Amino acid sequence: MTHDFETDSRQMLGRLRSVMAEEAAGQQRLDRITLLIAEEMRTEVCSIYLFRDEETLELCATEGLNPQAVHETRMRLGEGLVGRVARTGAIINTDDAPGTPGFRYMPETGEEAYCAFLGVPIQRLGEMLGVLVVQSREARIYSDEEIYALEVVAMVIAEMAELGAFVGEGAAMSARHQQAVLFRGTSAQEGAAQGHVWLHEPRVVVTNPIADDPKRELERLREAVDQLRVGVDRMLSTAVGGDKDQLQVLEAYRMFANSKGWMRRMEEDIGRGLSAEAAVEKEQSTARARMSQVSDNYLRERLHDLDDLSNRLLRILTGQGNQTGAEMPADPILIARNIGPAELLDYGRSLKGIVLEEGSVGSHAAIVARALAIPLVIHAERVTTEALNGDKILVDGDQGIVHLRPDDTVASAFRDKMAMQAQAQERYVSIRDKPAETLCGTRVTLLMNAGLMADLPSLDSSGAEGVGLFRTELQFLVRNHMPKRAELSGLYARVMEASKGKRVVFRTLDIGSDKVLPYMKAVNEPNPALGWRAVRVGLDKPGVMRMQLQALIRAAAGRPLTVMFPFVAQREEYTAAKAEMDKALERERILGHPLPASLEVGAMLETPSLAFAPDSFYREVDFLSIGGNDLKQFFFAADRENELVRRRYDTLNVSFLTFLESIVERCKTLGTPLSFCGEDAGRPVEAACLAAIGLHSLSMRPASIGPVKSILRRTDLTELRRVIHEARETGTQSVRPAVMTYLRGKL
Repeated sequence: MTHDFETDSRQMLGRLRSVMAEEAAGQQRLDRITLLIAEEMRTEVCSIYLFRDEETLELCATEGLNPQAVHETRMRLGEGLVGRVARTGAIINTDDAPGTPGFRYMPETGEEAYCAFLGVPIQRLGEMLGVLVVQSREARIYSDEEIYALEVVAMVIAEMAELGAFVGEGAAMSARHQQAVLFRGTSAQEGAAQGHVWLHEPRVVVTNPIADDPKRELERLREAVDQLRVGVDRMLSTAVGGDKDQLQVLEAYRMFANSKGWMRRMEEDIGRGLSAEAAVEKEQSTARARMSQVSDNYLRERLHDLDDLSNRLLRILTGQGNQTGAEMPADPILIARNIGPAELLDYGRSLKGIVLEEGSVGSHAAIVARALAIPLVIHAERVTTEALNGDKILVDGDQGIVHLRPDDTVASAFRDKMAMQAQAQERYVSIRDKPAETLCGTRVTLLMNAGLMADLPSLDSSGAEGVGLFRTELQFLVRNHMPKRAELSGLYARVMEASKGKRVVFRTLDIGSDKVLPYMKAVNEPNPALGWRAVRVGLDKPGVMRMQLQALIRAAAGRPLTVMFPFVAQREEYTAAKAEMDKALERERILGHPLPASLEVGAMLETPSLAFAPDSFYREVDFLSIGGNDLKQFFFAADRENELVRRRYDTLNVSFLTFLESIVERCKTLGTPLSFCGEDAGRPVEAACLAAIGLHSLSMRPASIGPVKSILRRTDLTELRRVIHEARETGTQSVRPAVMTYLRGKL
């Protein structure tokens, strides 16, 4: 790079800043920018295309093409060379535009006279805003220096758009962060909530993309990077327990923080006239764009590291840390790209709802959200880019839909929905202390799932008859070190005391798959849901299992104790786990500690294989609990984390119901107590059908007990069983249509 070129680049950015400073309408600014770029780059054409909606690009300003085409020429994403740049985020540089694959002829623009074409994306932090194009009659390939200069200008245009430079009278584009936006994500926790946005990581706004003094900006960048490196070194020196995996992640952080290539590119951007903040954000935007194109998980994680480091660096440079002075609203809806369980617990029940760009239905955050009964929507793409603190927002956790800055019509309809739900809750309160007894006289036991002490008050308020599943892994997930036996014993004791004598089923540590402890060495598995998890980990690491079992025995302190082993696939696993319980009991007896007044040891039936275990297993086990979430995904070979297939199969599918019935009949014949635990237990229609085929003990989230009890008390299971049988006899794939017809009016 020559000094002259750097000087030319700074001169162009200086003129851009003058345009920004002028009192002018948005369209005038864009027109001036296209003229300025054409003059500085000595090219006949400069055009700016911006998105009108998610799929449509519009020519918003041009120097050199037919001015009548402005706001008239539009193209779909991916259409023509401009549409290809917008779709892929890749630069197109050709000396024969009409002969380049994908070229679209637009006669109204008059661009057929121009052979050379250079198009670069206008993007900010991975969000595509439009395309900046230069063209010339001469057949030529634009140089690397020219490409780089146009990228820098495109970045500044993106920042100007963020700051609202192109809105107002004669606006070329509508104001950002003011329009109503609908996000379609995935439901990870049901429920509806309305409130105001609270950003987990407040947006960093770059207000000075162009700088006067490159030397000073370089000093600012180097000082900030030094501060960043010190912070990373400090994290390394305080890494908990010297865990190898955690150290590797932090070493990768340090590698990026000390990357000469990263630093050189930012210094070059400053040399061309960008401020230190803008140079960092330009690199960050490039990393985000690459992240969306990379399928390799390892590379995505590394790009995510670079993105996170850029955020840290921007906060150092701008002073816009988490302590921005903003006050959390009274009705906060938390918005984040992702969030850990400990951070979510810090917010506690103050949150009305949660919306994440990433996450999964089985993630730690989803588990905590369910425990706190907070509506959660995941996979809401771009929500952190679009939302601002204080924006009005509606979260429909039932449908996985988020309305940001909703109009009055949408808000009114949403309030009506919430009012209807509130009325239904009042009706459920009136039957809270009544049994879940059907019209045919069948008594169904309704239990609640829990995982936190905060869940236990729901035992009384929901009308649950006990805890059918207490997830013990949450206490392991929210710490950065292995909890001590005394800590666990104290917690389990408080759970038993809070249950006031009601039965609590403690599920032993269920880790692996999507639940990985931060202080335990992660195992790279091609299919973790079918891999080293739950009881398999416990049997391979018996020290952890023994410690937990001893903590449970001590917590019981002479009271009844119920323990359940997760993900048992064959009898031998249960036998080995039960042997560990026997060893723990004997050790506690020798130490003189009181043993439980009674002990039940059961297993979760989550794999089809266990349904076909020997009769001796069914006689040996004290009880079985069907883990519906896992059993259904393995039965249908449909990953419940995969949005392409997870909703494809129906719980009321004839094959699945027949399979469940076979388990019910086998347990009845062999005298094995049986319950059903999972999301389907908390869905009224599914719950009624489960009860109709003989599953008379159901465990669900506390908020579902009222709706399920309500429908059961108005249903004759004998009639419903007949409806299911008759529908099955017709050869239908699912009994749902027939069931819905029968239940209409009872919901």
